[in-house]
Amino acid sequence: MRRFAGPRAPQQERCDLCGVAVPDDSHRHLVDTEKRSLACSCTPCSLLFARPGAGRYRTVPDRYLADPGHAFDAAAWDLLQIPVGVAFFFRNAALDRLVALYPSPAGATESELDPATWQTVLGTSRLAGKLEPDVEALLLRRDEGRTECYLVPIDICYELVGRMRLLWQGFDGGAEARAALQAFFAHVGQRARAVTEGSGP
Repeated sequence: MRRFAGPRAPQQERCDLCGVAVPDDSHRHLVDTEKRSLACSCTPCSLLFARPGAGRYRTVPDRYLADPGHAFDAAAWDLLQIPVGVAFFFRNAALDRLVALYPSPAGATESELDPATWQTVLGTSRLAGKLEPDVEALLLRRDEGRTECYLVPIDICYELVGRMRLLWQGFDGGAEARAALQAFFAHVGQRARAVTEGSGP
């Protein structure tokens, strides 16, 4: 009876396609473009869907990019009409439009984004030109009058949304959520490499 009464061991993460066990800290994700959801994947399955046109699934890349030469001012951020200091943007290939989301206590909240506004604020940036539909996002953070912008795998954006939803307290999120946000962007900044004129994909 003791083995049933004691705490349960954490379940091993498994590939959602073939069922094989995958490491918790290094498995890949796929975007299900029909259901608009993420699926865990082993390495062999992720390689099957690494190229567009391979089916309903797309492998989420693992690249992080920054463009230090693209400046954002307060007026540009105001044009986006995002009510919080963090947002991410990705292109939905099926709808052929850009989707703008931001973290909130209720999860990922969509913000209406006029195409002309997107073009004015971000459309001409080098990061926007490299953005892969469905699987990558432009992640922005406005903090103390300065805006950071990164091209990141879309799964980490939803990871951030989940973390904020879990930690959020009170009106402004609370100290724990702010510390987690700071640590998250520090990690992204460390991983991101700068793009330069003429740099490859």
